[in-house]
Amino acid sequence: MKRTRHESSASEQPNDAASPNISCAARRGLLTLGVVAAFIAGAWFTSIESATANDMTRVFLNGRPVPVRFNDGDSFRVFAGEFSGAQCRLAGFNSLESFGPAHQWGSWHPYELYINAKQATVNGRRGTWHCFTSGERDTYGRLLVECPDLIVDSLRRGYAHAYQPNDTPSRPEYLRAQHEAMRARRGMWAHGVPRFITTSLHSASEDPSRDAHYDRRISTLDGHTESRVHRNNYDECEWVCDTETALMEGQDEAVARTLRDDPSLAPLLSEWTNIHLMEFVTRFATVGTLPEYLTGASRDPILRHLEAARQTGALATRTQRGSCMLYVDFTRRYGDDRAACLGGHGTLPTDLPDQWHAAH
Repeated sequence: MKRTRHESSASEQPNDAASPNISCAARRGLLTLGVVAAFIAGAWFTSIESATANDMTRVFLNGRPVPVRFNDGDSFRVFAGEFSGAQCRLAGFNSLESFGPAHQWGSWHPYELYINAKQATVNGRRGTWHCFTSGERDTYGRLLVECPDLIVDSLRRGYAHAYQPNDTPSRPEYLRAQHEAMRARRGMWAHGVPRFITTSLHSASEDPSRDAHYDRRISTLDGHTESRVHRNNYDECEWVCDTETALMEGQDEAVARTLRDDPSLAPLLSEWTNIHLMEFVTRFATVGTLPEYLTGASRDPILRHLEAARQTGALATRTQRGSCMLYVDFTRRYGDDRAACLGGHGTLPTDLPDQWHAAH
């Protein structure tokens, strides 16, 4: 999702679910090894990409085999058939930005997550995928294509996260694949799982005529999108980091289980998976309401159940450090004039100690 200006895309310590009990010294050593491994992997993947720059991937688009070239993990261009020449945005999921080390959360170094974005591209290029499109295009003229087998594969490997461009949840099979990767700490989930991943930043300076601007955040629980409206000017190479409100660990599952176990609610919850129930619990605990798509006879009983749970103290929240994203205007992401912070191994958010180089 890399080439558009706007996308249609407790504790103050990093949330590191992968290794909560490791000592600081051991942690620094592990992180150093991780970064070194990532650097080596980066060189290896660069050589792969150079060697295969002119190769095509076979995709069955609406049942017909066509050659495509992946630009990154969630987009490709078609080179034959009815949609020849079309630049495609792959719907249903999102890989991380590949223009440079632009993401950070948990105990990840931004360069490691940059390598993850490159791995997503290589993963796409190496497969044969089955995709479909209705011919619909987004506001930037890109053909919208969905490739369910690629989506599930990328999510299961931790090379992408589920994505819906609105406040509705992703498809259950996509969420199952993502949560499997989270539990196994694969890919981007190895060193922490934020509540949201920031995937798009827009500075007020990009268009001073607008009254407000937005940053896009995607839920790691159910894939829905939230827009953070603001009037902030971001400097080039500025890290923008979230402070999140989250439930205490394990409470979302525990309270969701009480919803499922309530005999009066059982007939009303048959259409919702446990992940949906966890989202209902989390949304109520953090913002005091339920998703708008939850309508009908189930809404009020669920609200009453969750209000009772809050009265008993079962919905305690905390603040935690969320995900960070590096702001670089689109015009400065590529080519000879790209921003200096995108070179080498990138920069670090100012609130994050440099525990990688300190280990040396």
